[in-house]
Amino acid sequence: MRYLIIIDVQNDFVSGSLGTAEARQMLPALLKKASEFEGRIIMTKDTHGDDYLDTQEGRKLPVPHCVKGTAGWEFPEELEKIQKEKQAEIYEKNCFGSRELAEDIRRLYEEGKIDSVELTGLCTDICVVSNALLIKAAAPELPVSVDASCCAGVTPQKHEAALEVMESCQVTIER
Repeated sequence: MRYLIIIDVQNDFVSGSLGTAEARQMLPALLKKASEFEGRIIMTKDTHGDDYLDTQEGRKLPVPHCVKGTAGWEFPEELEKIQKEKQAEIYEKNCFGSRELAEDIRRLYEEGKIDSVELTGLCTDICVVSNALLIKAAAPELPVSVDASCCAGVTPQKHEAALEVMESCQVTIER
């Protein structure tokens, strides 16, 4: 079975406190991919609490975002609809990568229940790369790919740099 993993496509990263033009521009391609995808879909949600500014991440990036229960934490409306229609599983994560997700993917691979993983989402240079490398480390023989057209980085330059790093680590980059 093929898996599509949609990383952190939440309102704060698309149009909110950390939104970018690139994130808004790639969203239609991601929505099309997700709606047409044949296989299982998993989605992650960057999830912070009111104490965000007191965390290491909050001190280094002092922009509150994806606080659980806020509009910024939610998926864009069109993606929320796809999540419900496709019954996509959601992983809440309080840091860049989800060890729980990587371990679940490893287990599925070892049980012969997963053939490949494709990652999409935001931000290429932070959470997408973190999850891709965690999954690659957990299941080194599992084919892992990233659809560059369905990702966006903090900047276009960081997006490209992250794609190069992942490619160096034997993640297939679809352009």
